[in-house]
Amino acid sequence: MTAFVSPPLGTTANGTTADGSSATGASADGIWHGLQLAEGLAVADAAMAPTARASIVVQQGQIRWVGPDAAVPPAWQHLPHRQGAGALATPGLVDCHTHLVYGGQRANEFAMRLAGATYEEVAQAGGGIVSSVKATSAATEDELFAQAAPRLQALLAEGVCAIEIKSGYGLALEHERKQLRVARRLGEVFGVTVRTTFLGAHALPPEYAGRSQDYIDLVCNDMLPALAAEGLVDAVDVFCERIAFTLSETEQVFQTAQWLGIPVKLHAEQLSDMGGAVLAARYGALSCDHIEHLSAEGIAAMKAAGTVAVLLPGAYYTLRDTHLPPIQALRDAGVPMAVSTDHNPGTSPALSLLLMANMACTLFRLTVPESLAGVTTHAARALGLQDSHGLIASGRPANFVLWPVAAAAELAYWFGHKPPCTIVRQGRVYGDAA
Repeated sequence: MTAFVSPPLGTTANGTTADGSSATGASADGIWHGLQLAEGLAVADAAMAPTARASIVVQQGQIRWVGPDAAVPPAWQHLPHRQGAGALATPGLVDCHTHLVYGGQRANEFAMRLAGATYEEVAQAGGGIVSSVKATSAATEDELFAQAAPRLQALLAEGVCAIEIKSGYGLALEHERKQLRVARRLGEVFGVTVRTTFLGAHALPPEYAGRSQDYIDLVCNDMLPALAAEGLVDAVDVFCERIAFTLSETEQVFQTAQWLGIPVKLHAEQLSDMGGAVLAARYGALSCDHIEHLSAEGIAAMKAAGTVAVLLPGAYYTLRDTHLPPIQALRDAGVPMAVSTDHNPGTSPALSLLLMANMACTLFRLTVPESLAGVTTHAARALGLQDSHGLIASGRPANFVLWPVAAAAELAYWFGHKPPCTIVRQGRVYGDAA
């Protein structure tokens, strides 16, 4: 059997070289033996006792079979054998809400908030999203790539196998295009599934002050159609909030997305109940995100539409919010709850999805199984990737992580420490078994 080995000298934990360039992992083809399967996150092809060790068969980058070690079909026995030594197998993690591509940083705003300024006051003082727009607009594509790559590497090293990256720090066609092009490039260079989301309606550019309708017309008539035609848009998002865009403006963007055949999602009910979740559900939204002020009507609409609730504890923590999302009501209604980093320079500069799983448990009172499903199965659904990510099952691309832990609870228990892990991403091996 092939034992787990350390990555090549000069290679980082996620399979990239020390200078930040891409390093293609070795093929994951083979029989991965001696594994624990995370409960509820894997589908076996043969009956398994709860404590039985499992095998995952990978061939040509696809999972071909999952089941007990002792029942691996003879047809696969010619493949290389890899000993998992009791590691816990989970699906590859999915970070379903990020703003990963941007210029500069906003540590000064963190200090302002600590001194007492509110989210709205920071924005009114010229900070907030608009300050990132200035830095992003001034950067070249190569500069944005160079800044975003280490952020992505940190997430990949922790087992992320799919990620959403939004635009929204351009607020002009050329700069929104630049962000989305960088997002696509990141996926190609690092061999990770990237879903791009157009968030042109993120904030009102200063030059459009008092003319929000004119800007929304620009988004709908020029920016979104052009970027969609270039194949840069997988989904469309809007920041529907009292400091951003109204329900009617949001619906205009959704109508344009619907006409173009692009799914929608929404920054909803973060600071107040705008009724955005009900609107988003009416358009079959993939997800509603933040949702601290989500109403019972919004929950019912999301349940009926199959819309995922995306919890963002990093922003809740950074903003020192005290208004909890309606977790029990979502749980009672059976609305799937995803968890994400919301990585962004202003309100959630987080680069650990496992830390977000911990925060979802400690701040929002999710159970361990809920938090792990939140960063895998439900997160994949929030990106429309439920048929390829978020579950270990035969017939899917090989995206899974092996963790040297005794129990799944350890993944949400430890924080401030990245456990060593073996990552199979798009059928290639990274990390400790590269």
